[in-house]
Amino acid sequence: MNQSQTFGVQFVVRHKSKKSPRAGIYMRLTVNGQRIEISTKLFCPVQLWDKAKERVKADKEFSNRPINAHIEQIRVKVMSIYQELRMDNKPVSVQTIRNHFLGIKDQGHSLQKLFDYHCQSQENVLNKGTLKHYQSTRRYMILFLERCHSSDDIFLNDIDYSFITDFEAFLRGYQPVESGQRPLGHNTIMKHLCRFRTLMNLAIKLGWMTHYPFKAYKLSYKQSDRGYLTKEELNRVEFKTFRMERLQLTKDLFIFSCYTGLAYIDISLLQPHHITLGIDGNNWIYTQRKKTENPVRIPLLPVALQLIEKYKEHPRSLHYNTLFPKISNQKLNGYLKEIADICEIDKNLTFHMARHTFATTVTLSNGVPIETVSKILGHHRIATTQIYAKVVENKICEDMLQLQLKLSNHKKKTAHY
Repeated sequence: MNQSQTFGVQFVVRHKSKKSPRAGIYMRLTVNGQRIEISTKLFCPVQLWDKAKERVKADKEFSNRPINAHIEQIRVKVMSIYQELRMDNKPVSVQTIRNHFLGIKDQGHSLQKLFDYHCQSQENVLNKGTLKHYQSTRRYMILFLERCHSSDDIFLNDIDYSFITDFEAFLRGYQPVESGQRPLGHNTIMKHLCRFRTLMNLAIKLGWMTHYPFKAYKLSYKQSDRGYLTKEELNRVEFKTFRMERLQLTKDLFIFSCYTGLAYIDISLLQPHHITLGIDGNNWIYTQRKKTENPVRIPLLPVALQLIEKYKEHPRSLHYNTLFPKISNQKLNGYLKEIADICEIDKNLTFHMARHTFATTVTLSNGVPIETVSKILGHHRIATTQIYAKVVENKICEDMLQLQLKLSNHKKKTAHY
């Protein structure tokens, strides 16, 4: 937490009144670009102050030695406070140094210490992806503290309801500096606040906080349509052949996900022993979701089986003993942007969209019961799967057309009698 700190102590004068010949001497503290000035309660004639040496010049009518000695004592004391904070691995900021210098009581554990504890205690509990999300929240929190609190840390007992709302406002107004990075969406902001809330709950359980700042704060997620490919768009990708191996592999993995509903991480972990005979005597995938550890049983459709056969002898598949060659999710999503352009698909094509396509275009739109789809996707609750059902407009049209025909036939039979 206290790595790569910049720290400085400087003494300056402030001549607040032209009517008075005296100027006040202030100590200026600077930590990581943030600074604060503290009055030393010392004064000197403004014309006797040596700005370069930060001392009072000698003069027959004014004794400068006691003041200069006091300035050096203050400098030594502040340097000592800074070194002690560093040695004790405590938060170093202009506020903490100021508080120690003025004798203000230490306020307990800090937020950065809580982040450190959570990271260490959950290292073997949470998966790497989840821990990475917490580090992302931590980076935004540090940016918020630096911009709004002139520090990179804060004591836990100083966190209240207004701190949470201020952090939310900061996230909503944050403008990314990296090219291609978009401002944070509402649900993404809520996820950062959800992780922050988890940390606050941990602090309460550890006895590091005496109050719960999230007591009156409610997280609110917006329902969003899940992006997916229509039947025509899916066919456009599925039947396109690419001469470049990287694009062809990306397309094949994407199509495999479209016909199995498996996420990227679950496909990358598939091994030959995960293919076994199901109750119908055909090949099934028996595995569990990495995200939830829920078991999933997926009967393999012909398209998926063909892709497994295609890559089972691939050198990278044999080397890693996996069904498919290893490739990172980041690269896959990058290559999918190229595929979308080539196939003239005006959508933000990502690998996870294949899972949504399986739920909508491949299964629900073809009459597969939502209970079955939920089981294949490995969802805890069927309500999660119902999100996909809401966007299958084509299926709704087809069902209503069938109802219309049935009602029409019923009227004809009634009229006949």
